[in-house]
Amino acid sequence: MLYLVATPIGNLGDMTLRAIEVLKAVNIIASEDTRNTGRLLKHYGIETSQTPFHEHNKDAAAPRLVARMLQGQDVALVTDAGTPGISDPAFSLVRAALDAGIEVTAIPGATAFVAALVISGLPVHSFCFRGFPPRKSGKRRHFIEADMAIPYTLIYYESPHRLAAFLQDLYAVLGDRRVVLANDLTKMYEQVERGTLAEISASVGERDKLLGEYVVLVEGAEAAEKD
Repeated sequence: MLYLVATPIGNLGDMTLRAIEVLKAVNIIASEDTRNTGRLLKHYGIETSQTPFHEHNKDAAAPRLVARMLQGQDVALVTDAGTPGISDPAFSLVRAALDAGIEVTAIPGATAFVAALVISGLPVHSFCFRGFPPRKSGKRRHFIEADMAIPYTLIYYESPHRLAAFLQDLYAVLGDRRVVLANDLTKMYEQVERGTLAEISASVGERDKLLGEYVVLVEGAEAAEKD
């Protein structure tokens, strides 16, 4: 069996009891970052061995993990933080397992974009999660252009190194819509900033240093037309 185990997005106290039980019981834990997961395992006294499974080794690692599961072993897949399959390489292992007739189940828990959405103040009845945008501005603007007419709240992930440029491109393509930035969710220094793209873009552009990945939420076309 393949278990997709959600882990905390920041606060270690958000680990579920069931997740701890599964990680202790499986034969192997496939981790996007074994050092990061190692700290979590140590915190909860979990001694199960790890094997790396990430974007750079997924093509070679997936068949090995499938072979182990076909031999009767249980594998738990974890990402750096949050739910496997959300902007990480978990999909390739899920597909390989299903193609091999292996049962796949989820151990639910935290997901950064869901936590950010429900506290954002933007419409939550429908939304469009877009993940990480392209790194280069030209491709990024083309990526954003596809979202111009979407009526639902738009959700993106972005690294601190490209956040300022991404906000500028959002403003250039979408106009001055309402935006929410969420960073360090569930941690002591959790930050949620609300404003317009013009305001937030200018504010972020003036900062010397940004840390941690950001969830960027932008109101959809329908809400923007009503403002």
